[in-house]
Amino acid sequence: MYYLNERNQIIQTCLWLEQQNLVLGTWGNVSLRISPGEILLTPSKIPYNKLSPEDLVIVDYDGKKIEGSNNATSEMDVHRLIYLARPDIHAIIHCHPRYASAMCATGREIPPILEEMTQLLGGSVPITPAYIRAGKHLELAEAVTAALGDKNAVLIANHAPVCCGRNLEEARTCCLVTEKAAACYLSIQGHFPVHPIPPQDILAERHRFLYQYGHENN
Repeated sequence: MYYLNERNQIIQTCLWLEQQNLVLGTWGNVSLRISPGEILLTPSKIPYNKLSPEDLVIVDYDGKKIEGSNNATSEMDVHRLIYLARPDIHAIIHCHPRYASAMCATGREIPPILEEMTQLLGGSVPITPAYIRAGKHLELAEAVTAALGDKNAVLIANHAPVCCGRNLEEARTCCLVTEKAAACYLSIQGHFPVHPIPPQDILAERHRFLYQYGHENN
């Protein structure tokens, strides 16, 4: 079996999502870019605690199945269009946490109110402009990819967030930061003034995180 390590990473991430209460049932999905033209994804409708490495599915960038006996997640198009638009992204997690999902029902983005957001997410967490019914997979994927832009997280209107990273560890942290940001924003909105981080600081901190963080001498 090819990509056994990557398959196990995805399964461990799915179990982690359950442990962190970031998903319910089989909602949500996880993927890895495993080569310049291939994506490894979770299958549709298999409980995370019953996943085995051979259950995962490999598709190409056109969505054609290359390997696997199961159907890929129904939101496969979201993953593949993001990978096509963002060469820097190599891991994607679509989760369903409580507070970020609540933000998805507000029609508002999460403003850049926390340092972690500037560094890991690239600033605010944008939201798609309108609800898209289940089953309209390509329309949903196009809206999500457009709204994501150069950020690492996006809210799907009346749905849930999609979080991205250079690897699964970073995508996991993105899930946690997005949920924390949503919880903080919902807690203060309407009670206290909201003071977003200035755009110039967002750009500087994102650049530092990507190119200097962990390599600094002071």
